[in-house]
Amino acid sequence: METAGTVSNGGGPVYEEKEETLSPEDLSEMLAAGTKEVHEKAENTQFVKDFLRGRIRKELFKLGAVALYYTYSAMEEEIERNKDHPHFAPLYFPAELHRHEALARDLEYFYGPDWESQVSCSPATQRYVDRIHQVGQEDPVLLVAHAYTRYMGDLSGGQVLKKVAQRALKLPPTGEGLEFYQFEAIHSAKAFKQLYRSRMNELDLNVETKKKLVDEAVKAFLFNMEVFDELEEMGKSIQEEVLDAGMPVHGTTGGDISKCPYYAAQMGKLCVTESSSENLSLFSEGFFVSCGHSCLRWKSVRLSAGHGRPPTPNGTGAVCHLVCCLSWIACMVPDVT
Repeated sequence: METAGTVSNGGGPVYEEKEETLSPEDLSEMLAAGTKEVHEKAENTQFVKDFLRGRIRKELFKLGAVALYYTYSAMEEEIERNKDHPHFAPLYFPAELHRHEALARDLEYFYGPDWESQVSCSPATQRYVDRIHQVGQEDPVLLVAHAYTRYMGDLSGGQVLKKVAQRALKLPPTGEGLEFYQFEAIHSAKAFKQLYRSRMNELDLNVETKKKLVDEAVKAFLFNMEVFDELEEMGKSIQEEVLDAGMPVHGTTGGDISKCPYYAAQMGKLCVTESSSENLSLFSEGFFVSCGHSCLRWKSVRLSAGHGRPPTPNGTGAVCHLVCCLSWIACMVPDVT
């Protein structure tokens, strides 16, 4: 149920944040449960694990943006085609969500005015694009799974990614190269995600159609994993200095979780020092934080400045390798809280 309140989305109605009452039969809950296993597999691809350790190659970041451009161009073409379809119309938010134009501006920043002549759709991305076009033309209700998987994840991790990428890749503070992660028409990501889930749960769908949507969301994760693996292979041929991500890491471990003394002592609990506590403001419910292989929802983690830190040689606390599940890697991970 949508109610008037304080959150405006584009030029449309105003909505308020409120508590949700969900049931296991709600589509958003079925998607969360049905994609849990494949989500965990996606997080454990080598490409994602390297990223979570805070290591970014600029060329791979650019190639990732290229893959996103082709993916979102296909998805938004099909969304436009089906914007009046009864099973998608309630989720049509072009001003708030559409990303392909922002990605085009990012690619122009990275590659120059003739960027279109320098980029191409990779084989793994093409398979993803082909599937999106297929469902858009043959079974449009399945677009719900693709849109939910992509956009909700972008809103969950985008601002943290922007901060990390800006620092690691030395990008301008004015946002060039990172427009994909900026949702100017959404004033409260949490309220908008709640609205989107509510609209999705109110779609008039039978149980069999909901199960088909869960299956399609699993396919979306698998397509993303193929893109991750492809980028990992591409990275092996790129001779470029690996840059540490912008989040603080402990000492000179270089993001190697096995060398983290806090990890050794606490086996995955997270802790930050006062010097990195400023980053706490970047996290909110629905974000994922990771220390090595651990990936926990914010609500289940207590990040403390000054509590329970083991001593280090210089007398300070250990800074665990605190990074976010970055949205252009894990953007396919929706916020299902």
